[in-house]
Amino acid sequence: MKFRRLPFFPSAYPIQSRFTGSFALAAAGFMIILPCPAQAREETADPKSHEKEEKPAIPPATAGNAADRFELGQLTVYGKRHSGGMSGRALSQSVVTSEDIRIQNRNTLDDALRTTPGVQSSNSGGARNERMIYVRGFERWQVPLSIDGVRIYLPADNRLDYGRFLTPDLSEIQIHKGHASVLDGPGGMGGAINLVTRKPTREFEGELRSSTEFGNTGDPATYTLFGSAGKRQELFYLQASASLRDSDGYYLSRDYDPRNVGAGGPVQGKGKRDFSEVKDWRVNIKAGLTPNATDEYAVSYTFQEGEKFAPYHVRQPVRGITPGPLPAGTSYQQDWTWPQWNISTTSFNSHTQIGGDSYVKSRIYYNTFENLLSTFDDRRLATQATNRAFDSYYDDFAYGFSLEGGTELIPMNTLKTAVHYRRDAHRRWQHNSPGLTPANISPFQRRTEDTWSVAVEDTFHATDNLDLVAGASYDWYETQEAEFFNSGVFGEYPLFDNDAFNWQLAAIWRPTDITELYAGVSNRTRFPNLFERYSTRMGDAVPNPDLKPERAVNYQIGGTHELLDGAMRIGGAVFYSDIKDAIQPISIGAPLVQNQNVGRGETHGFEVSGEWDVMPALTLGGNYTYLHRSVDDPQRPNLKPVGTPEQLAYLYVRWRPLQKLTITPSVELSDSSWSTNRFEDTFTRVSGYSIINLNVEYEINSHTSVSVGIRNLSDKHYELADGYPEPGRTFHLATRITF
Repeated sequence: MKFRRLPFFPSAYPIQSRFTGSFALAAAGFMIILPCPAQAREETADPKSHEKEEKPAIPPATAGNAADRFELGQLTVYGKRHSGGMSGRALSQSVVTSEDIRIQNRNTLDDALRTTPGVQSSNSGGARNERMIYVRGFERWQVPLSIDGVRIYLPADNRLDYGRFLTPDLSEIQIHKGHASVLDGPGGMGGAINLVTRKPTREFEGELRSSTEFGNTGDPATYTLFGSAGKRQELFYLQASASLRDSDGYYLSRDYDPRNVGAGGPVQGKGKRDFSEVKDWRVNIKAGLTPNATDEYAVSYTFQEGEKFAPYHVRQPVRGITPGPLPAGTSYQQDWTWPQWNISTTSFNSHTQIGGDSYVKSRIYYNTFENLLSTFDDRRLATQATNRAFDSYYDDFAYGFSLEGGTELIPMNTLKTAVHYRRDAHRRWQHNSPGLTPANISPFQRRTEDTWSVAVEDTFHATDNLDLVAGASYDWYETQEAEFFNSGVFGEYPLFDNDAFNWQLAAIWRPTDITELYAGVSNRTRFPNLFERYSTRMGDAVPNPDLKPERAVNYQIGGTHELLDGAMRIGGAVFYSDIKDAIQPISIGAPLVQNQNVGRGETHGFEVSGEWDVMPALTLGGNYTYLHRSVDDPQRPNLKPVGTPEQLAYLYVRWRPLQKLTITPSVELSDSSWSTNRFEDTFTRVSGYSIINLNVEYEINSHTSVSVGIRNLSDKHYELADGYPEPGRTFHLATRITF
């Protein structure tokens, strides 16, 4: 897709019926009986995980791994995996595998996590229109995202768009919920998400995939391509992969009803969603050295490039369509695009075994983030002559390292320590009203901070079946630069430092080989980013350089169990989070606000998941999540938690009527949720939905397969954020070749 200015075709629509409470309770009952989805497998730890397998030694290169995951890129794992069924780890972690992603044709990160218990996918709405992920109610600022253990952090504001991250080249996605180990670094207030890339398992291997998506009109909408090649020898391996997703936009449900806005026509018509075009591609290159059965050293390079438009709210005024006077309580929307959204990571990872009982791991990395936000005079996206139009350039980078060491002081005890350092550098400049001459360019501004963390974690193997885990960390950041340019004045804000202490406790009990129970408490913090401390929000906010960190205490108990000789696997967790010092904008005299640590909140709920092999050719499964959030702001008593429905369910059937034919129908169910405008002063209830999906895969031979599928089979109209409709019925045709 060429990133281009396209004509605008208006529209607007009705809200879908909500997922009723009675139906949700029925789904919950169903899940307790036959609960763990193919999409995201709840994990259980091996009962002997504290023995030799618990040690972080890398298996011999010649032996081949159970999966093609890049082990050096994983976050901290408690226990090892089982072969088949519910594979696993402890403390309510989930894994989405490459097969889960491929079978359901979920090629972006937000879509791949959509069916994971305890995880909600959403849309930020507004001019940014970014895809969001919530982990048990915690959002992108509170749940770090990493690629192969290297955090992807945008130094300015960390407003990650999860729709920009492709999934076909991944081995797996790790989701840590409520308990992210302190060994993995700072910021895991509500959990962590890690994208693990591939590593070759055979002497030579390769894979090619293609996928085409069609709208409900039958017109092609999105093309996805993926290719990989790898080579593994006894002493080294090489891996390269590339993914491309090129979309000319998606098609709305036929139930969508365009509505006039004010005295103008609709801002969005039927058919294709205006300004929904996106294009993303990513490459990953990896070279590793395996000099013996335990040590590994790898250099990895990942580069991804993206560009996107931003669809409008379908029931709000748009310049060039809606004439004045505007309807009461409305204002014109912003006309934004992102011609550039690029990230790169270069890293070195190592694991060195010291004797039989100790190890050292290291990670050194360099990140870049190049971003261009362009705003225009109106919906034609053709001119930039008004004072609201600009080109904003980010040229950010980060570098750092982490060191981890572990040893068994005594046979019953494993002690691990880690140190992390990271420098984040934000570099920006802005071209105001680019359509006018002479050029109005704001000076180059620098904002830089250093973040450190030291951590220790001890696992005491009290018995053969009981592990007690305790961890603690001390984190701090130091602000090095905080320049600003405002109303012709160039200067620097006051520089402040901050620190935080974190701790964790957990008990993992494995009474039998097929049962695991756990309980844990995690007291973690999240430092405010540069945007929260220093941004003036285009004149509407006063900076607060000494803003303190947020804190959450997360409690959870849960477990997994196998029934019917392993034919049924069930799992679940009950959780509660107490959030303090939440960062909220506080009015300090209209129209100005300032971020302050005044908010509080609570989150509680439970999740159940499972899978039942009714017969060799038929499997039933799914998951159900109940999540209740409350937030408290002393100045905004009507503040609502946005983006997270109270009830979510995912149910599926996997049927193999023939050895080479697999049919997988599934249904996604969601309760209603709250949505808000960009000022967070108006809240709207978005109705729930039910979506039926179907996928059929046929294996032509051991190396070739073809699949066809339908998402949103009934062509339902639904929204994740008020005024931003999701795709209607979508077809896909995909092929796969391995060698």
